[in-house]
Amino acid sequence: MAAWTADDIPDQKGRVALVTGANSGLGYCTARELALHGAKVLLACRSPERGAEAVRRLRAQTPGVDVEYRPLDLADLASTRALAAELDTDQLDLLVNNAGVGGVPFGRTADGFETHLGINHLGHFALTGLLLPRLLATPGSRVVSVSSVMHFAARCTSNDLRRRPRPYQRWLAYGRSKTANLLFTRELARRLSAADATTTAVAAHPGYANTNLPRNAVGPGGPDFIDRLLVLGNRFVAQPPETGALPILYAATHPAIRQAAYIGPASLAPAHPVSARRACWTRDDRQAAALWEASEHLTGVKAPI
Repeated sequence: MAAWTADDIPDQKGRVALVTGANSGLGYCTARELALHGAKVLLACRSPERGAEAVRRLRAQTPGVDVEYRPLDLADLASTRALAAELDTDQLDLLVNNAGVGGVPFGRTADGFETHLGINHLGHFALTGLLLPRLLATPGSRVVSVSSVMHFAARCTSNDLRRRPRPYQRWLAYGRSKTANLLFTRELARRLSAADATTTAVAAHPGYANTNLPRNAVGPGGPDFIDRLLVLGNRFVAQPPETGALPILYAATHPAIRQAAYIGPASLAPAHPVSARRACWTRDDRQAAALWEASEHLTGVKAPI
């Protein structure tokens, strides 16, 4: 079977998509392909300057694409609530939870959450919950959450949302947040199925892609050996973000995708999205439900399902 490529994306005309972290890397490539195939794409980014520049680049590369910037700081629940409150469309066909941080020193978000879990999981949990009424009202809508092979590095329980791991290890904290993404997708998919909703919740990972994540990962004492190794890997080993975005685009657009699917690149054909392996703990329904309930309590966002 021929490898699935961006050319296989179905016509997206009439669809509205919101992509977080869309000013660079995987998010930018995802937004670009969706727009090229006819979707109206909202680029939700923290930096107004970088968001506006991404919109300018997209319009310059492909005149006529329908793209707009929306401010979103996932490290601040007030910003997440503001985006949802000010969104000027009742239709939302696709939400791509892509933005994230990795390998940063211990810190806390504006709401007091550990940075990785606060941005990568709780920020997107709140955003999805706030936008879910629009998604549920849009037939055949989809939520795609971007995880990582690094989820194999760490489990995540509801207690992890409330406490600081000791000792704190940056990349394990990142892996924990990526496990949270998969548990969130599992519980969201379960709830959507129970409600007989036409919305689908799926996850994807890019494999080893050349993104800004390793370049922005710096320890408290400056770049360490692992940081430097990742930067070198980005330069000489990693696949380009255009290729890394393919599993995300497949998860976002393939008509036959199933509830709770997890898509990643085939090991022998990086350009070919396939069903991805996942750690056994990401299939734990009890942990997924407990994480959901704790996330609702901490964010104050209760989803309408």
